[in-house]
Amino acid sequence: MSNLRSGGPVVRRRSFGSDNHAAAHPAVLAMLVAVNEGDAPAYGADPWTEQTATDLSKAFGAHGGVFFVGTGSAANVLGLSLLLRPYEGVVCPATAHINVDECGATERILGNKLLTVPTPDGKLTPALVEPWLAWRGDEHRVQPRVVAIAQATEQGTCYTRSELRELRDFCSAHALRLYIDGARLANAAAHLDCSLADLAGYADVLSFGATKNGALAAEAVVVMREGLGTEVPFLRKQQMQLVSKMRYVAAQFAALLEDGLWLRNAQHANAMALRLAKGLRGTPGVQLCQPVQSNAVFACLDTDLIERLLPTGQVHVWDARARMVRWMTAYNTTEADVDALVGDIRQVAAR
Repeated sequence: MSNLRSGGPVVRRRSFGSDNHAAAHPAVLAMLVAVNEGDAPAYGADPWTEQTATDLSKAFGAHGGVFFVGTGSAANVLGLSLLLRPYEGVVCPATAHINVDECGATERILGNKLLTVPTPDGKLTPALVEPWLAWRGDEHRVQPRVVAIAQATEQGTCYTRSELRELRDFCSAHALRLYIDGARLANAAAHLDCSLADLAGYADVLSFGATKNGALAAEAVVVMREGLGTEVPFLRKQQMQLVSKMRYVAAQFAALLEDGLWLRNAQHANAMALRLAKGLRGTPGVQLCQPVQSNAVFACLDTDLIERLLPTGQVHVWDARARMVRWMTAYNTTEADVDALVGDIRQVAAR
């Protein structure tokens, strides 16, 4: 216990491997202490959960309710489960988190097939989705029903509002439902300078991530369409995401909603990513390969540079075949952190 209290082997240098590496925001920790006073009803019947769900519903313009879970993967599975029958499929980018980084959770837990589409930038378009519609009506094939996108995408790019509108119109015209993985929705809103409701209005259901934006472990499923949320209480319980002491999950969102902290956190993280990208331009062996539109910087590096950087722990290899690496910034990344990383990379490249 003494070793745990003293902190143990903690990395003191800022990590750019993932925004999940960041410590929890002090305001989130303070709110957890505040709701820790006394007893409260379990399973979300406490006043903090009820009020925070109401506040988020207003912020999103949601008509079906807001429901809290513990992880992003759980949010995606629960959100998709509201939109699908067992024989129906989900059209998504090949790089989608639900396809690459959730160990087949959608297919294992729900039994629904993912219908993947290669994309250059992580974004779907109506033209990329349309070929799957040829399967419709064939009883031997999975029936496409949901289009699932991420905002921001797994490659750091953001759908513009016109692109979202185009997808929404396409889905409406073809009886498809639109799901948005919003693990980094805050970063997208900051980049596009719009409200949460502006982005959420295009979706039937979406998730809203807090863990990557200063929380400990808190995600929300936001049901935009009236009537779609009636089964959530049962599905969330069946999917083992009905947290008994729900006030501690809701409190993290309450802290981020207070005075727009969620947006300030995202704006800062985005600004640090832009600073990092600017600092890396012109570095030998480094070629930025995606526009910086959130808190992610993607670059293609010379193979020998990757090999020399890997031991430093300051690079995450995203796609070894394409020599693509990723750096992530967070709400607590400082200008000094960014400048130190740029200096390290330039020093290694110069060798």
